[in-house]
Amino acid sequence: MRFAYEVGTRLDGQHGRTGVITTPHGTIRTPAFVVVGTKASVKAVLPETVAALGAQAVLANAYHLFLQPGSDIVEAAGGLGTFMNWPGPTFTDSGGFQVMSLGVGFKKVLAMDTAVPDDEVIADGSARLATVDDDGVTFTSHLNGDTHRFTPEKSMRIQHELGADIMFAFDELTTLMNTRDYQERSVERTHAWAARCLAEHGRLTLERTHRPYQALFGVVQGAQYEDLRRRAATRLASLEVDGRRFDGYGIGGALEKEKLGTIIGWVSESLPEDKPRHLLGISEPEDLFAGIEAGADTFDCVNPSRVARNGAVYTSRGRYNVNTAAYRRDFGPLEDDCACYTCTHYTRAYLHHLFKAKEMLASTLATIHNEWFTVKLVDDIRDSIDAGRFRELRCEWLGRYRSR
Repeated sequence: MRFAYEVGTRLDGQHGRTGVITTPHGTIRTPAFVVVGTKASVKAVLPETVAALGAQAVLANAYHLFLQPGSDIVEAAGGLGTFMNWPGPTFTDSGGFQVMSLGVGFKKVLAMDTAVPDDEVIADGSARLATVDDDGVTFTSHLNGDTHRFTPEKSMRIQHELGADIMFAFDELTTLMNTRDYQERSVERTHAWAARCLAEHGRLTLERTHRPYQALFGVVQGAQYEDLRRRAATRLASLEVDGRRFDGYGIGGALEKEKLGTIIGWVSESLPEDKPRHLLGISEPEDLFAGIEAGADTFDCVNPSRVARNGAVYTSRGRYNVNTAAYRRDFGPLEDDCACYTCTHYTRAYLHHLFKAKEMLASTLATIHNEWFTVKLVDDIRDSIDAGRFRELRCEWLGRYRSR
C-alpha cells in the first residue's frame, strides 16, 4: 500500500476540509491530532494507551533518535512502529526545530516577541550549540558534547532508517525575532535544501524497495511575511526533481498567534488542493479551530503531555492546575462528563495527592486526559465539518473554553 490522500467534505467559504490519508500502516481521518512521542515514546504512557485514547498516528523526532539509540538500531528493529510497538501510521520530523533551539536556546517554545529583530538572537543564559550554513548545520550534542553535522541528505538517510510513513524535508526554522533580510535568505536556503531532500529521497526509495514507501513533505517557512510564505509555498508546490514531487506539505516556523489563521490561509491558497497539509507544533484549542478553518489537515505538539507532567489539565471550560489547594478534597473527575480513562476512574483529589507526593502515576493519568482531550477535540471538529456545523461548534466550544 502506497501513500495517498483523498479530500472529503469542504468547509464552505474556507480552506478547511475533511479527508483521508492512506499510509502503509493504516489510514488517518483528517483533520487529526498526531500525538508526539519524541524519543519513540509518548512520555509517561504506553503505546497501547495512546491507541486506546483515540490517537491515529504518532510523531517521533529524527534528531533525538539519531543521537540515542541511533537510527540504525531503529532500522534493525524493523522501523519506528515496530521498535515502539505502535501498529499505526508514524511521522518523523527532520530535526529543524532542534537546530533552531540549539542555536538560539529556546528549548520548548518559539519566541513570539517581534519587538527587537536580531539575526544574532539567543535566549538569556544560553550558549549557541548550532551554526547554520548553506550546506547544512553543525551542532553540539546536548547529551555528551559531541559535534555532529546534519545536511539534507543526512536527514533523509536518518528518516529513511527510522522508517516512518511520513517524514519532512530538512528546513531551517527561524524565530519572529530574526530580521526580514535573514528570513529571505532562510527561505531560499530551505528551498535549496528541499530540492536536495527530494533528490536523496528518490535515490533512497529506489535503493530500499524492500521497505514500505515513505512519503516526504516539504516545509513552508517565511515567518509572518505574506509574500515570503506565498512564494515559498508556490515554489515547493511546483518543485520537481527527477520526476518526483512532494507527497504533502508542512507549515512550519514561528507564527504570530493572532495571525495564525491568516498565515495558514496564505499557504493553503498557494498549495495544491489534492495534497495534505501538516501544521507543525500547534495544539492550543483556539489555534486548532483557526488552523483547521484555514486549511491545515494534521497537527502535532508536545504541549498536552508536557503541561500534564506539571499538573496542568485541559477542560472544555479552560485549563487549570490540579496541584492547587482547591482540589485537595475534590472527589470529582478532572472534567465532568469526560469519558477518558482517567476521568472515569480517578478524582481530582487523587491526582492532587499524586502530584504532591511526586508519584510517577500523576504524569501518566494527567497525560492520558490531556492527550484524549486534544485528540477528541480535533475529532469533534472533523465531525462538525462533515455535519455542516463547524461554525456552531466553534462558537459554542470557544465560548465555554474562554469562560473559565
